[in-house]
Amino acid sequence: QVQLVESGGGLVQAGGSLRLSCAASGRTNTGYAMGWFRQAPGKEREFVARITRSGGTYYADSVKGRFTISRDNAKNTVYLQMNSLKPEDTAVYYCAADLRLPYYTTLSARSGYDYWGQGTQVTVSS
Repeated sequence: QVQLVESGGGLVQAGGSLRLSCAASGRTNTGYAMGWFRQAPGKEREFVARITRSGGTYYADSVKGRFTISRDNAKNTVYLQMNSLKPEDTAVYYCAADLRLPYYTTLSARSGYDYWGQGTQVTVSS
């Protein structure tokens, strides 16, 4: 079992920045890849970014160049630095852990992830 807890969400004006954190506990001695997803009201949950066990990264086109995913393995924590935020970035952001393909980079499907956090709200005002 892996428990994931997100934090760092909030209200920010367009053009601003936020940094989300996702702390993992449980099976943390097993290497895994981590992802961020988001879900806006009335929409499907969509992929945002992924980081592999070895640090390889992959981004959705909508956030490329604005968001940066990183991880601190010593702290079992993954981060999502979000810059130049837009109103369309408003959503609940979820982190997720992939235990099956920890070194595979371009995995964006929700079914590829085994554990999920509860989410943190990000609201970007115009």
